[in-house]
Amino acid sequence: QVQLEESGGGLVQAGGSLRLSCAASGRIFSINAMGWYRQAPGKQRELVATITSGGSTEYADSVKGRFTISRDNAKNTVYLQMNSLKPEDTAAYTCNAQGRDYVSNSAFDAWGQGTLVTVSS
Repeated sequence: QVQLEESGGGLVQAGGSLRLSCAASGRIFSINAMGWYRQAPGKQRELVATITSGGSTEYADSVKGRFTISRDNAKNTVYLQMNSLKPEDTAAYTCNAQGRDYVSNSAFDAWGQGTLVTVSS
């Protein structure tokens, strides 16, 4: 099966930056789209950013101009560069990937375990 592993979270001061990484692993697969979600305590999970295999990106209004999603298809990895971080960005960030697993010849929708981002004031 395809598995996702996030990294790069941590504690930063407001105004600082972090780069999150999400690496997909498996045997033989292709990814159609990847994205980042986040969920703060007591809040609903929300979509932060997505990127398709063609490179199209979408962002939540709250992060536009501050966050950038990118991908490295050779590494099956998606990144989220987070700049000008605010305390309200504090959340568990989770990676999602959708694609096709050629071993099982089936579509997949994989989720990582999440990485915690804490922004202090």
